[in-house]
Formats: sequence, C-alpha cells, structure tokens
Amino acid sequence: PDRGLCLRKADSLARAGRISEALDSYCFAASLCRLRPEELPFLVETIARTLREKELGSLNGHGGGGEEDGAEGDGEDGALDLFSCRLCRCLLYEPTTVECGHTFCKRCLEDRPVEECISCRQKLNKLDGLPNGRRVNVVLSGLLDKLFGSESKGRKLWMEGEVLWKKQNLPAALEKLNAAVDLVPPTGRLLCQRVELHLEMKNLSLAVQDASSLCRLRPFWTKARYLRATALRKADRNDEAFQEFLMCVALKPDWTKVKLEAQKPSFTLFPAQNSEKGVAPESSSKLSSPSPSKPDATSGGESAKTLSGILAALPPGGLKRKHSEDGPSSASNPPSKVHKSDEMSGVAAAPAEPPRPVPLNLLDSGDLECSLCMRLFYEPVATPCGHTFCIKCLERCMDHNPNCPLCKENLSEYLATRGYSKTLLMEEVLQRFLAEELAERKKIHEEEMKELSNLNQEVPIFVCTTAFPTIPCPLHVFEPRYRLMIRRSMETGTKQFGMCIADDLKGFADYGCMLQVRDVKFFPDGRSVVDTIGVSRFKVLSHGQRDGYHTAKIEYLEDKRVEAEELAELLKLHDSVYEQASSWFTSLKDNMKSQILSHFGHLPSKDPDPQASPSGPAWCWWLLAVLPLENRAQLTILAMTSLKDRLVAIRRVLIFVTRKRP
Repeated sequence: PDRGLCLRKADSLARAGRISEALDSYCFAASLCRLRPEELPFLVETIARTLREKELGSLNGHGGGGEEDGAEGDGEDGALDLFSCRLCRCLLYEPTTVECGHTFCKRCLEDRPVEECISCRQKLNKLDGLPNGRRVNVVLSGLLDKLFGSESKGRKLWMEGEVLWKKQNLPAALEKLNAAVDLVPPTGRLLCQRVELHLEMKNLSLAVQDASSLCRLRPFWTKARYLRATALRKADRNDEAFQEFLMCVALKPDWTKVKLEAQKPSFTLFPAQNSEKGVAPESSSKLSSPSPSKPDATSGGESAKTLSGILAALPPGGLKRKHSEDGPSSASNPPSKVHKSDEMSGVAAAPAEPPRPVPLNLLDSGDLECSLCMRLFYEPVATPCGHTFCIKCLERCMDHNPNCPLCKENLSEYLATRGYSKTLLMEEVLQRFLAEELAERKKIHEEEMKELSNLNQEVPIFVCTTAFPTIPCPLHVFEPRYRLMIRRSMETGTKQFGMCIADDLKGFADYGCMLQVRDVKFFPDGRSVVDTIGVSRFKVLSHGQRDGYHTAKIEYLEDKRVEAEELAELLKLHDSVYEQASSWFTSLKDNMKSQILSHFGHLPSKDPDPQASPSGPAWCWWLLAVLPLENRAQLTILAMTSLKDRLVAIRRVLIFVTRKRP
C-alpha cells in the first residue's frame, strides 16, 4: 500500500471532521512506517477545533491574540482595575507618570522598548533623552503603599526576585517569589514566573503543581495552559501534556509554535506496526470503505466527540490505539468512566478574578492635597521629577522660577515643551473615591473663574502704553505677574484685559482701552508675544490689585450722538479732517511710510456714517497711533466722548506737525 496515499486520505478525513475514520487511516499509515510529528497538523487542528466548539462553547473571545501573545503576552481574563499597570497587568510598582498623563510601573518602562503609550498612542520621550531617567510619582507611590500595603511589599519582593533571577541566583530568587506569593493575592503573572523558575531549577513536580493552580485561576489564559503542558512534558507525563497542548491550540488556533508542540506527542498515539510481530496491516479496501461499526463525527446523528471522548476511544495503557485486528475497537466500546483533569472539566465555568478591593477607610483627602495651594488637587499634573501639583499652581510658580517648588530640580525643558498633561490616574481616583470633595473643590475653582471673567467689577490692567480701539497692539510679556494675567484671561474665555499708561500717584491712568487677545506665542523660557487689538475705551472708577497685577472697576465710554444741524456740521468737519490726514500721510517720506504700513497697515477708509461705532471712526484712532504725540496728549483725546472735539484736536495736531516739518 502507498503510505503517502494513506496519509492524504487521513488528512482529508480529519479536515472533514470524520475523526474515527481519520484515526484508522493514520493507524494504517503508522503500520507501514512510524509517523512523524510534522505529518499530523490536520489531526491536531481538527481535535482542537472540536474541543473549542464543544468544551469551550462559552469561551466568547477569551484567550485571543497572536502567536507571540500566547507565549509571552498576558491574555488574562477580566478587565484591569484602576491601580494595575497596563504593561505588566499587576499592581503598579514604583508608579511613573509619562508625558501623556498615563501611569505605568517604572521597570516596565525601562525594561522594554516603549516608544508610545499603549493607552493613547502618544509618542514618548526616549530614555536616553531623559538626563535623570524616569522618576517615580511620589504622591501615587505613597497612596499605593497606604492602600495596598501587603501587596506593595509583595510586589517589591517580586521585583527583587526577578533581579536575583537575572543574576542566576536561583535559590534566592525562588525564596523572594515564595515570600511574594504569600503577600500578593493570587495573580497569573506571579505564579507564571514561579512556574518558569521551577522549570529552570528542574523542580518539575512543583512546576506542575503551580501550573495546575494557574490553570484553575486563569482557565482561558493560553500561557497558563502552555506552561502546564511544558511542565507535564518535562515530567514525562506525555498523555496529559498532549491534552494541554490541544487546549492551547483550541484557545489560539493561529499559534504555530504550539501546533508543532502538540504534534510531537500526538504521533506516539500511532505506534509503528509490522507483520513480524504477528500483526497484519489493514487492507486497502478497509481504507477506502470505513467500517460501519465505527460511526464518524458527522454521520448517524451522533455529535462530534470531545477531546476526552477521542482519547477515551483509544485503548488504555499509554493512550495507544489498538489495531483493528487486535480486538474490538474502543471507539465502539468506550469505557464507562472518562478521565478528565480538574482544569479541563472546569474550563468553561471558572470565574474571572474579582477587581482589587479599595479600602476606602484608609483613603483620606489629605493624601491628595497640592503642596502649593494646600487644597485638594484640581487638574493635577506630575513634573519630570515626580512631584504633583495643581496645573494652575505649577504654572504660577514657574512664572517666577523654572525649578520644582519642592526638590528645586531645574524644569526648564519641561517649561519649554509646556507639556502639562493631567495625571489621569490621580483624576480617576479623585472622581471615584473623593467625589464630594472634588465637587466642592471644583465649585471653588468655578467661582474664582467667574469672578475673574467679570469685565466690569475687576478688570485686569496691563500698565504699559496707550492703546486705541481697532488698532493692533503687540505685547512682549515677560513679567511673572503679567504672565499670570494673560493666562487667566485665556482660561476664563474672555481673552480681554485693559491697557493703561502708568501714573505716579495712582499706579495707572484713569482712562484706557480694552484689548482682545488674538494669538499668543510662548517661548521656551516662559516669555510670550501676545497679539492684541483694541476693542473699546473705558474710564476707571476704582483702582485695585490681585495676585501682583493691577485691576480696576470700570465703565465703558461711548461717543455722544448728534443730530440735525450738529450732524451736518460734524459730517463736514469729518470729511475735511480726513482729507487733511490723507494729505499728511501722502507727503511723508517713503521710509517712514513703509514703517507705518508694516506696523499699523493702511489708513482706514472714510466711514459713510462717522457715528456708526460707539468709539467713532477707525481712521481717527489709526491717525492718533501714528502721529508723534506723547502719551498724555493721546490719553486726553482717548478720553473724549465728543467726536467733534476729537476731530478738532486731531486737526490741530495735523496743522502743528505739518508746519513743524521742514
């Protein structure tokens, strides 16, 4: 008989799900020459598929993932809780907050090449670009030690054991892991590492014991099954190892490595037979016409056999199938009791590990207070040195000094990037466990913002120069008090503040102009260039201060409207002064005109209705901005609420500068 033909027939039967007939054909091929593991992929896949469909019907996606994920990943059941690292899936150890605001174990970030955050996919700084490396988040580290004291100690022992393991001090490493197991709640990764350490130390019975516990804890975790299969195989318990390898294939059908591992013990099911031992090979007619006494998995209404059923159909004593001439097939006479391991029988019913309980009686709002404002964190951010502050508190401190307020480490690069990402874990802790305190803290913040956004009662005043409505006013902001003022105007959404000239007695003049922020560009050292434009004039009713900068209670100024004969006279004056201003500008030298045009733009066109705007025609303010007038003279005209008086004053200035010019 052609052995290759027998194998092809067996593979076809296996692909069709006719396992009993496929087994007969594989047995016949084995009788001609011992089967090799690489010749049984279809049999392994079919048995694994049957197992997945029948015994893992409630799997619902557990244990999914690619080939590498099965061997090295962490496909454990259940969602991670708040205090677990998304990289190692265990309690955070030495929690380190990265640039995007997510938190991971420090060692997880340092031991593996993490180029981007697995939570938000933001690119992370490389370790060689961090002079002092990544720092532990001080507040979160203290919080974890307080809430989960025993588990934190266990995690420390666990990490120490890993270090000893890398140094090949295996007995000491095992001692650390044993101590960690006593402190840490049962977790897949810890038991997994102890299994691997037992295997390396040749403690096979202990490895099997831990692997079995791991499978009970995580029945759908492929790595748990793989480790148990490996431990069983090394302990020469090949029958059980075969079942576990098949479980791995059932959980991860695309895991090529385990398929090959499953094929290695499977070929021992088909021992080589020969006629010298008194066993005659099956006839070729039997290969082409299966025995009616052996029902297949798809005929006769019989349901497909599970893995245990298939193994039970093989004769006892090494799970080697009898040849058809040795006696009745066990496929038609299965034993009354089928052996199934505890892990296999409970695979679909094993519960997922409950989330880590948080001892709320140990959590106190004082553990989450900003050391600058001495209040509960609001929008907390972590600095590269590991300290945490409210974002507003940190920005205000760094307006004065680019060093950390606590450890004095220089944060110039952090200031330059302005990467103030909120610490998301801290935010989540506040929202979940300190909701009432956070709501009160938020209320205080909103009241402060409401007070700051009142542009009548407490308007921030920038004391510098004279500004005019509709005229651009670029500012170079470098003083800490004005950095704070500009930032607050942006945060409140008003994007406005007042501009006044200085006054020796009062601090600033009694009249000014409101400016609207159009754009802000920050420099690495905290300075900024603010692009503003004049909006409206105001009169100061009272002077004040807030956090170092001036404030004022104001009332807005509007021009008084005129009608009838006064309006006709105003229009005539308006046209006359505009023509005079246009002639003056045209007569200027080219270099002077270029400077004016580059800074202020062209002379605005004449308004058909000079009273349309409460502040009067835009060209008047453009002219006042470019005319060579001292601040006090400009302020006098700015304070006028009569358009006629303003036009008369401008005409006088034009006459003066025209006569004075050679």
